[in-house]
Amino acid sequence: MRALGLVGTPYVYGGNTPQGGFDCSGLVNFVFADAAALSLPRTTAQMAAMPARLVKRDALRTGDLVFFSERDVPNHVGIYVGNGRFVHAPNEGGTVRLDALSNPYWNRNYRFSRRVID
Repeated sequence: MRALGLVGTPYVYGGNTPQGGFDCSGLVNFVFADAAALSLPRTTAQMAAMPARLVKRDALRTGDLVFFSERDVPNHVGIYVGNGRFVHAPNEGGTVRLDALSNPYWNRNYRFSRRVID
């Protein structure tokens, strides 16, 4: 729910607060620190490499991290919120938004998911 409440916050590269805006990993960091008092690595690459459990796409639960890239190494992360949707800070000039994993772009570039909180 905390992530959904941030929809509409401006994207800012390196941003990690509602007042200053968010990039994708800054959003994830803020939500997990604020809602679960959990400190995660700062970058998408570091989050992708952390020793959290890998989750199959058909077993996603609210709060799982979803990773994307157009190549092999993930360069984008979002928070799964249920019903095939995730919250993320997508790009410069945009805002935090809710998207469907089934969207052709996200579906094509989905790489894997991790469960940080069991």
